[in-house]
Amino acid sequence: MDIEIITPDKAVFSGIATSIVLPGANGYFEILDGHAPLVGLLKEGIVKIKSKDQPEVSYGIGSGVVEVIGNKVSLLADSLT
Repeated sequence: MDIEIITPDKAVFSGIATSIVLPGANGYFEILDGHAPLVGLLKEGIVKIKSKDQPEVSYGIGSGVVEVIGNKVSLLADSLT
């Protein structure tokens, strides 16, 4: 799936991954390839991106919003922590 992480200052990450773990408003959740469409609120926490060929990548974020449409995940975070 295609993942994009953006803050008001810059684009932080853009790439292909097999899963992403996000700090949801009600706890952490994971999005995998082929996930159903989703819009969700995020709280401060750690985002973990996993792919087959690369080591796991982590980012600390402030609050934000995630949108999943098709096989694209767009994460809009207010800041990196």
